[in-house]
Amino acid sequence: MNAKPYVISISAVSGGGKTTITNQLHAALNNSEALYFDDYEFTDCPEDICEWVHRGADYNEWHLTPLIEDVKRHLCNKNTSYILLDYPFSYLNKGISGSINLSVFIDTPLDIAMARRILRDDMERPIDDVRTDLRNYLLRGRDAYLEMQRTVKPNSDIVIDGLLPATRIVNQLLDEIKNRKEIQHDRS
Repeated sequence: MNAKPYVISISAVSGGGKTTITNQLHAALNNSEALYFDDYEFTDCPEDICEWVHRGADYNEWHLTPLIEDVKRHLCNKNTSYILLDYPFSYLNKGISGSINLSVFIDTPLDIAMARRILRDDMERPIDDVRTDLRNYLLRGRDAYLEMQRTVKPNSDIVIDGLLPATRIVNQLLDEIKNRKEIQHDRS
């Protein structure tokens, strides 16, 4: 009898390395599926993230139905061993938390994450747009980044230094997954 797929949530601030690590882990793990939070259109969620943070950041305001349905579908797939979630909330959303076996937080300094975002998203945009984004970050957006460090990071099972090379992060995660699955196997 096949075990259910092992669900790994990978969190970080925007620009923190979630997608890079998810992609590389996906390539390293046989029979894995990767789901990316940013690929989903959530219709019932906060419209203004900064305002949501100032109201107290209730992660259950995010109704993640399409993502949850995809996780459930993959959980039933006997050919899937791992489900990787490029997903920002760790265990904080009740709708999906019960499906997660391991939550990872990539702890990337905010200045590095911002620089990565600019390099990733703004290379083709006019410099005035980049300045506007940076002003918005300083005036409002930084609070959302700090919110993740205050709540998502301590609710994660593993916190990994986001300054490490991606291959080293992936190797650490592969070791951690192997160890946790061995412990789980020994208990059953």
